[in-house]
Amino acid sequence: MPDLITPDLVALDADLGSDKSTVVRRLAGLVAGAGRATGADGLADDALAREAQAATGLPGGIAIPHCRSAAVTEASLAFARLDPKVDFGAPDGPADLVFLIAAPAHGDADHLTLLTALARALVRSEFVASLRAAGSADEVVRLVQEVVAPEPAPAASGATSAATTSAAPAAAAPAAGDGSGARRSVVVVSACPTGIAHTYLAADKLTAAGQEAGIDVHVETQGSSGSTPLDPAVIRAADAVIFAVDVGVKDRERFAGKPVVQSGTKRAINEPDVMLREALAAADDPNARRVPGSAGADEPAAAAGKPSTGAEIRRWLLTGVSYMIPFVAAGGLLIALGFLLAGYPIANTNPDSGNSWAQDWVLNNSLFDLPTSTVASLNGGLAGYLGAVLFLLGSLAFSFLVPALAGYIAYAIADRPGIAPGFTVGLVATTVGAGFIGGLVGGVIAGFAALWISRLKVPTFMRGLMPVVIIPLGATLIAGGLMAIVLGRPLAAAITGLTNWLNGLTGTSALLLGVLLGLMMAFDMGGPVNKAAYAFATAGLASYIADPSTNTGPLVIMATVMGAGMVPPIALSLATFIRPKLFTPAEREQGKAAWLLGLAFITEGAIPFAAADPLRVIPSIMLGGATTGGIIAAAGVQAQAPHGGIFVFFAISGFLIWLLAILIGAVIGAVAVSIAKSIGRPKAEAVPEDAVDLAHAHAAAPVTQPVRA
Repeated sequence: MPDLITPDLVALDADLGSDKSTVVRRLAGLVAGAGRATGADGLADDALAREAQAATGLPGGIAIPHCRSAAVTEASLAFARLDPKVDFGAPDGPADLVFLIAAPAHGDADHLTLLTALARALVRSEFVASLRAAGSADEVVRLVQEVVAPEPAPAASGATSAATTSAAPAAAAPAAGDGSGARRSVVVVSACPTGIAHTYLAADKLTAAGQEAGIDVHVETQGSSGSTPLDPAVIRAADAVIFAVDVGVKDRERFAGKPVVQSGTKRAINEPDVMLREALAAADDPNARRVPGSAGADEPAAAAGKPSTGAEIRRWLLTGVSYMIPFVAAGGLLIALGFLLAGYPIANTNPDSGNSWAQDWVLNNSLFDLPTSTVASLNGGLAGYLGAVLFLLGSLAFSFLVPALAGYIAYAIADRPGIAPGFTVGLVATTVGAGFIGGLVGGVIAGFAALWISRLKVPTFMRGLMPVVIIPLGATLIAGGLMAIVLGRPLAAAITGLTNWLNGLTGTSALLLGVLLGLMMAFDMGGPVNKAAYAFATAGLASYIADPSTNTGPLVIMATVMGAGMVPPIALSLATFIRPKLFTPAEREQGKAAWLLGLAFITEGAIPFAAADPLRVIPSIMLGGATTGGIIAAAGVQAQAPHGGIFVFFAISGFLIWLLAILIGAVIGAVAVSIAKSIGRPKAEAVPEDAVDLAHAHAAAPVTQPVRA
């Protein structure tokens, strides 16, 4: 493997300019001049773009501008000892030691591991001092090679073991707020956009602060050189969690219910001790912000910390569904508002043009030339025009349902290289009529195709082409070709058969389907089973909106899923009023807000109650959800909005029956949970307070200003 740094990449006691932009460009020039990048400007632009996301200055006069760049052909380190110093945004002043860390856009794991090893070495004061004392470029190269060489095997990624943090002196003072003297435990996830430097610096700073404070700190670094998930047992035993991240947290649901402190990696580097104190304070505060979700769901297998195949498949599918839902919610609500203003015929086809009335009115009319209507129940004028605009916007957003599903399933498998081929194969699935099932299958194929191509060993001169040409081209050809030539027609036939079956459901068949969907919606309250039922319903609604017909089966399913999903939080809120002594004070407070979450179709409002007493709560709310689902499906109630609960009453045909079914299910669920809690249940005062903070179940509020319900 070529050396990361050579003497021609070192500048000692140099004046490289008066601002960080100039310094970065001069260092990029060194890399390009050594033949390790195709151009200095491209590398500098990428490094400065990363710099714009968060300053790279560190305490102690250090700066580490860094990036992944298609301009880089060989992973490189350029170093400058500046005279005069230059401000890189560190809290304690300008920097005199600057490393430009340049990684290829798709660098191999070995190089990335060495780059992160350097970033972690900068935490050590003796290494920094030796850089300041170095008398030649060769000496700097030797010092850097010593810390990035693989022999010392620094822990560049994964979960920092308990042994690492338990090496604190025995005399270390217990953490603040821990009167028992027992060691407290905090789990940490760190991640930054490039996953090279700040990810590992934040991890090491928090680990060191934990050693000094006598706190067990277990770290999972979600960086460029991979990560090893924390053991579920370690997560369960932790008092609190710290997310030191500049990007999203992978598999965040593993930490559901834990008190959380979240900030960017920069703050974790600068104030690790403060963040640890805040985490322990949150652990002692029943009203502190918590990680939303259902505790215990989707835990990876404990063996070697590696997720099981089943957990990985669930993660792929749930990632796709989670990213799909905003398209569905926004598009569906816009469509519902369009129906409210213009009437339901706005979705029908204009026989003169072959387009929908909405498309014709938006393209051919304006606020100064309002449309007129000759169709029964279709409103013209201002209301009709605005309704057409809203319907068209919603339809276009809704049309991303399958492409987004496929694109983000592929993203979950292959990361960013999977997005473009995933979206493309999703669009192909829609075009050939393979629909929702085609999106699922195509997303998986696209993800694995992109992952396989990204792991191919290619010549150095082709590395820059991999992310922008080779991976998207190859993966799109593989996945799109298979969908268009092989899989499209069989999947389309399956979709047609399913649609015809749903259209023929009446009587007992409809009742049983409604009961099943109601059970699924209440089972895990926003988890994978709940999302599967919801995705099934929204996919059907999307197909109906794209081609309105006499087949109203998808509309009945949508009404069933939304109604059953509203029952759990309403039922539990009602139970806290009926039998308050069966609930802890925290649960009674949460009950005051849960009914409103239920009315808005936010099933997760039931999670705090289920987390505290799952064996009594979950079967009870499943009974209520199944009752509501069965009634709605048997009655044939229809919903043309995918979200909004009671607030989209205008989009629900048979609204009073739908509302009555929800009320009946909520009462049955409340009575069932009251009976269940009365059997073999200790007094509420003896029950630990709830493990989830309802006030923060849906809002990622800043740690310093938590939202209150």
